Amino acid sequence: MGDQEAHSLPGLCLADAYRLANRLEEATAVARRALDFVREHKRHAHEPLALRVLGDIASQRDPVDVEHGEACYRNAIVLAAALGMQPLVAHCHLGLGRLYRNAGKPHEAHAYLIRAKAMFREMAMSCWRDEAESELQAT
Repeated sequence: MGDQEAHSLPGLCLADAYRLANRLEEATAVARRALDFVREHKRHAHEPLALRVLGDIASQRDPVDVEHGEACYRNAIVLAAALGMQPLVAHCHLGLGRLYRNAGKPHEAHAYLIRAKAMFREMAMSCWRDEAESELQAT
């Protein structure tokens, strides 16, 4: 079948694009298909990516789907940490901060945003560190 990874990454990019366009139902459907695909084909490095996208979608819903978002981000953090994907772990902390801010939980948001900012700073990812700082200012 060739390189299975080539099938999951474009799907995740498409799901994220739908999310950015606020087409959340389409984003969810594409992200879930991608997650099913990576699990079925044991593409372990892509599973936390898919979970992060699903967490981002949950964070953007109105009302925010806190329970689903938390589960997605927390599972993504566990898997990404085990695989040494520290930038993704930091992005999930940023996502949890946004999730809690959008849900009206500033105390929880602040803790995750502080962690994300520190992780991005440690990895010299200044653009994302600034993004986390911006989110902190909005909290």
